[in-house]
Amino acid sequence: MKKLILIFAFLAVNITANSQAKVLTSVNEAGDVATFELDCTSKFQTLAKGLRYNITRHEFRGPEMKNSYRLLLVMDGFYSNTLNSTMTISAVLSDGTVLAAKKTIEEDGYFDGACTLKIKDPKALLATNIDKVIIHADKDVVYTLSEQNKAIFKKNLSNIINAK
Repeated sequence: MKKLILIFAFLAVNITANSQAKVLTSVNEAGDVATFELDCTSKFQTLAKGLRYNITRHEFRGPEMKNSYRLLLVMDGFYSNTLNSTMTISAVLSDGTVLAAKKTIEEDGYFDGACTLKIKDPKALLATNIDKVIIHADKDVVYTLSEQNKAIFKKNLSNIINAK
């Protein structure tokens, strides 16, 4: 009986830990920019083992301004000594599209493990999946996403797109 209770408690904690995040909303003092982002005050969302993320949307007031979407990737414990002054981080989508960003390496020659990718078409990203994230450093590091994390990412992205 104790084992059953322990298993149930573990499953409940795991489901809670892997659930979608709520969306935080803020508006700047001038009132012309609203920001919608996942609540990472207690914990970042997990994209793959050792890879966490946050999604942010900036909504600009005015007819000529568009929303801007950003995907912040944080690699746990990733400190790589690279030979170049920049490195590339790529998110490979299921349709073959690659979202990439170049990261400038810090003065000490190490990559600190955080990078922001611009999402140009969030609805297209919602229609596909991120299959893997590749960090091109002294050796390529590949993060492969599980189906569960892909589904949670889509729910979180949908919540950011639809936030008001």
